[in-house]
Amino acid sequence: MSTVIEQAVEARLIASDPRVQIVPAMLGYDREDPFAVRMVFPAPATLEGVEVSWAFARELLEAGLETSAGMGDVRVRPYGFDRTVLEFHAAEGTAMVHIRTSELRRFLKRTQLLVPVGQEHHYLDLDEDLTELLRDAC
Repeated sequence: MSTVIEQAVEARLIASDPRVQIVPAMLGYDREDPFAVRMVFPAPATLEGVEVSWAFARELLEAGLETSAGMGDVRVRPYGFDRTVLEFHAAEGTAMVHIRTSELRRFLKRTQLLVPVGQEHHYLDLDEDLTELLRDAC
């Protein structure tokens, strides 16, 4: 069984320009980092022309499907019947994308089959993480 889940999603980039731009994006989940999900935007979809990856809590994505969630760099909230808004805040500005809520639910269901909610701590390798932390401190 693979320990990594990737799912392509269609993101609608919301900008001050009235046109809605469709950008490809990839949601990712790795059992070795059980609390986090990643969203990757390919180089052509970014202002800088380089791939951009955001990591945030799986719990934040789950909560944001039902109500506004997040106070930091990533915020998630429901929008309309079957859309969810993800906001990514950086020094360069804010990017807002709409994604079908059904796609996010399907992705989260797959992550929960791999690592059930509340069981994440069983998938952490604290000894390895501590060794790596101490190696960098020396």
